Amino acid sequence: MNFTPDQARRFWAKVDKTDTCWVWTGAIQSRGYGSFGIGDKRTETAHRIAYLTLVGPISDGLELDHLCLNKRCVRPDHLEAVTPQVNNQRAHDNGQAQPSPLSRINAAKIACPAGHFYSDDNTYVNPQGHRQCRTCKRASDNRRNARLRDKIEDAA
Repeated sequence: MNFTPDQARRFWAKVDKTDTCWVWTGAIQSRGYGSFGIGDKRTETAHRIAYLTLVGPISDGLELDHLCLNKRCVRPDHLEAVTPQVNNQRAHDNGQAQPSPLSRINAAKIACPAGHFYSDDNTYVNPQGHRQCRTCKRASDNRRNARLRDKIEDAA
């Protein structure tokens, strides 16, 4: 990430480098992550800026997971680029990365609520990392598209 010298000075002035985490002391988003203004009324998460600046690009489809469990930490070696599915399935319990009980229950399900099996061919993983039954998703999409066609026909 390319910062002007003034942006870089402002950014790093808001980082408290402790022996463990590099703690963001600036603005905090409602979800608890650090936030930094990057211009044109746009903001970016502080941990993402630090990672992009010190490590490099994050591959498409990946997001950063805080291995240290501290959402305000911007230390790059405390961050791991993972898929949204991995990030969502990870729930940290007492400092140990383990799936949450709810994640384990959902992962153990072999069929959707309508009874369609979660096979490789019948499972869609959405961008947030949640799996969906392709058969049910296709039926839902078809119903939505039919409603939209009806609205267009009614308007014509």
